Amino acid sequence: MRIIRAPSLGRAHELVVKMILEKGWVLKTEDNEATIEFEEVALQVDTPLAEPRVSPHSRFQQKFVEQYAHDLLEGSKASFEYDYHGRLFNWGERLKHDGQDVHINQIDYIVEKLRNSQVSRRAIAITWNPVIDEHLNDCPCLQLVQCVVRNSFLNMRVIFRSNDMLTAAGANMYALVQLQKYIADQLKVQCGIYTHISLVPHIYYIRDVNDIEPFCGKEAFIKPIAEVCRICAKCSRVSTI
Repeated sequence: MRIIRAPSLGRAHELVVKMILEKGWVLKTEDNEATIEFEEVALQVDTPLAEPRVSPHSRFQQKFVEQYAHDLLEGSKASFEYDYHGRLFNWGERLKHDGQDVHINQIDYIVEKLRNSQVSRRAIAITWNPVIDEHLNDCPCLQLVQCVVRNSFLNMRVIFRSNDMLTAAGANMYALVQLQKYIADQLKVQCGIYTHISLVPHIYYIRDVNDIEPFCGKEAFIKPIAEVCRICAKCSRVSTI
């Protein structure tokens, strides 16, 4: 596993995009989409509320990520196969226990678990629901959230089974840190380290080709593998490969 340490979410986003584009390999997914994939990676941000929380190179800027965070924390009226708000705040769709529908607010559980024991290692929430997700075409990427309190700081670790690191990861990180802050505020502690683990980080280099160049800066910041440059062809580097 590669580990990237950065002073802000925005910088972590830039560094992981650079790593994948420069060191990744081409892989076509089971949905027949062209990706650059890389080995598992952990992004560790010691000060997740520090600016920039959004990379200026990302397509999705402040207004978008704020709405995304709002939808994760408060829910949305939009209709999806699944949503993270429901999976975290109302887990258990289509499940029954003792004849009753299952409705588990896992964030309330995390708060109460840590309120009762700040040394607990059991303050976790999951998203996967086998009854539903084994049959979905678009199943949850975020799998697990763990919170621990150490030295009066709330640290959060999240695990993604798979993560689009170019377009989705920036909004994912921003929203999850807002969730971290929400939990920390409930416990009256400070926001601590945010660790974002992706088991299969990737970039859709054909579908999102127009989002790559702002991160590369016409090779000033990133020198992608040859296949990416051939598809992008937005700078003179393409003539050298």
